[in-house]
Amino acid sequence: MQETTFEEFHKTALRLLNILNALTEEQINFQPEEGWSAGQFGDHLLKSYAFVRTLNGETRKTERPIDQKLEPVKLMFADDSIKMDAPKAIVPTNEKTNKVEIISGLEKKIAQIEKVIQTKDLSLTCVDFSIPEYGEFTRFEWIWFNIYHTHRHIRQLEDMLRTNNIKK
Repeated sequence: MQETTFEEFHKTALRLLNILNALTEEQINFQPEEGWSAGQFGDHLLKSYAFVRTLNGETRKTERPIDQKLEPVKLMFADDSIKMDAPKAIVPTNEKTNKVEIISGLEKKIAQIEKVIQTKDLSLTCVDFSIPEYGEFTRFEWIWFNIYHTHRHIRQLEDMLRTNNIKK
């Protein structure tokens, strides 16, 4: 379980970083008519990866299957016809983003999350923060929530780059 989770998180994060690294500063900040720039996707994901604080916070023993809440999350993030609004805390900036700062920030958070995956009990329930629609998540659910969330934004990012003919 831990190994599979680590591999999928690492592979997903690496894919995101490779996309962003391949872009110039100008491409990162290209603002399409609709939606976010590549830099805004990066900024949004960087802000969302602050969930690592929740992973390292207070926990308790889980009294249910540790992946019980994942299927609806997976389905929601896989459905690109659903339009979602980011919670205020993770709305990306409207300012130009600095490619180096976004990528280094992501790398730092990714390393922190990978350390949790490798060293902590993923079956425990995190109690410091919950998503109103779902309630408290286990560490396992939080990590997979963010894998699915990142997958969604990688698809959107690649679509935005393709639609706007931005060469990588």
